Amino acid sequence: MSETAVKAPSAPDANRWKALVFIALAQLMVVLDATIVNIALPSAQEDLGISDGNRQWVVTAYALAFGGLLLFGGRIADLWGRKKAFVVGLGGFAAASALGGAATNEAMMFGARALQGVFGALLAPAALSLLAVMFTDAKERAKAFGIYGAIAGGGGAVGLILGGFLTEYLDWRWTFFVNIPFAVVAAAGAYFVIREPAGGRNRSPLDVPGVILSTLGLVALVYGFTRAESEGWSDAVTVGMFVASVVLLLAFVVVESRVKAPLLPLRVVTERNRGGIYLSLGLAIIAMFGLFLFLTYYLQIVKGYSPVKTGFAFLPMIAGMITGSTQIGTRLMTRVAPRLLMGPGFLVAALGMLLLTQLEIGSSYAALLLPAMVLLGLGMGTAFMPAMSLATQGVEPRDSGVASAMVNTSQQVGGAIGTALLNTIAASATTSYIADHIVGATSRSQQQLVQLEGMVRGYTSAIWFAVGILVVAATIAFTFVNAGRPNMTAVTGSDEDAVDEVPIPVVAH
Repeated sequence: MSETAVKAPSAPDANRWKALVFIALAQLMVVLDATIVNIALPSAQEDLGISDGNRQWVVTAYALAFGGLLLFGGRIADLWGRKKAFVVGLGGFAAASALGGAATNEAMMFGARALQGVFGALLAPAALSLLAVMFTDAKERAKAFGIYGAIAGGGGAVGLILGGFLTEYLDWRWTFFVNIPFAVVAAAGAYFVIREPAGGRNRSPLDVPGVILSTLGLVALVYGFTRAESEGWSDAVTVGMFVASVVLLLAFVVVESRVKAPLLPLRVVTERNRGGIYLSLGLAIIAMFGLFLFLTYYLQIVKGYSPVKTGFAFLPMIAGMITGSTQIGTRLMTRVAPRLLMGPGFLVAALGMLLLTQLEIGSSYAALLLPAMVLLGLGMGTAFMPAMSLATQGVEPRDSGVASAMVNTSQQVGGAIGTALLNTIAASATTSYIADHIVGATSRSQQQLVQLEGMVRGYTSAIWFAVGILVVAATIAFTFVNAGRPNMTAVTGSDEDAVDEVPIPVVAH
């Protein structure tokens, strides 16, 4: 029995594990920021005199800039080089965070959040694509992406804890200032430690029509969902945004199929495995984002938890994600096909979500929420790790930035859809329940009880939809993702994709 490698891997970077520390730190900062500001929002709103109508822009300004510019950020990383994009992104994010922490009025706050989104859109794809080009050995790649996946999944819950501590014991401004030391350490470490592999840049001219169409299309899509949450799905501007996004994104696809140097080469998304991953990840994030929101409200409003206690209540989910990603996913990724981790992972998460459909006002944390969170964390951690690795595997180095950006885009758009869609379902069910039961409530305490019952009924109605969405994500993973074990077969793709750097054993009997 003899074995030959079709393509030998290039010599691995001696500093790759040190580099992972700084890449992971930057990723933690970006993920933390998504939830840490939510905890601080009521205090910031009061201090800066932001109206209830404008409050959403603290979150929306970031989401629009980040979601709209991700593809552009990924392409800039391919053009400049990932290390340069990574360091510039960190520096800009730190400066924008300082501006947000020092904000004296709502305009300054909204501007700072938009700037954070701009530099986050440069930083996030650069971080993921650096991992993709630096870790080429299958087992090492599994470990690296296990750590990255755990941070990407669990960082949001850590943000709830840190945000609660900073807001309760210091000041809401520290939820912005805390990013500065993260960014400075990560940027300094990256500058001295990261050595990007040569020959991976895409020096083609920038596809300006593609940049404009994709940015406007994604901004319209994210804003449409964000507006639907507050103004309703039949609102004229909401409908107009959805129509505009469809037209712009279809025009983007047409342009990308015809230009010589596209912003997003269609080979990146039409390859079966990557297409399945982008779709299933986006769906899973829809379910997760809605859940974070509902559980935060449930624990604080219905159960009366403080912000800090709420953050700690999410710890079992973080522990589950870390275990699923670094222990289950990492250990099995080189032994089984990715779909056999992703599909069951999403189904385990769906089982955890199914438990939460039994929520009631008096539900026990230990008996119901704890096991549900552990299952959710284990399932998501197990599924996310191989998904993030496979999404950038088999891509030409010159395309790794935009391939990474597509992972982030599917998550960002999924988050916007999840928050708007599940919130709308919950609000509708709550309104319906209260309307049906408030008549029989004569005393004030009975009316308050009906309102709380209505809230919980709304949450469980939306969680049922989340269960269905996770089952669909699992079905897509089982159906579309047909790649074999990373150390045995290359990722299927077009000839242009040049397949992976991992050697393919050719066994002769």
